[in-house]
Amino acid sequence: MAIEKAEQALREPNAAPAQPELLVSAVLHLMSHYTANNQESSSCIKLASVIERHLKALADLPDLAPVLRATCQQLSEQWATVVERAMPPPEKFKLFTRLVAGARVN
Repeated sequence: MAIEKAEQALREPNAAPAQPELLVSAVLHLMSHYTANNQESSSCIKLASVIERHLKALADLPDLAPVLRATCQQLSEQWATVVERAMPPPEKFKLFTRLVAGARVN
């Protein structure tokens, strides 16, 4: 489903493929905002995720030069790592803790 949305985002209203230059421009703009926000405060997971998706969309464009596709693929993977590291750790025992706490109260 995410792939379908990415493909839709790459199409203009008349169903013509979007220009790769516009995607490159957009992702560079997003990356500069991420850097600026990262220096001012904590990094934004959503923005990093959007950057990763833009790079992935660029890497999937068949008409893009191979070296640019490979670069976008590598950067997409690196941004995916940034997103994973920024995510809060899962609370593994939250349900168990609530059950145990509830059993003590009752």
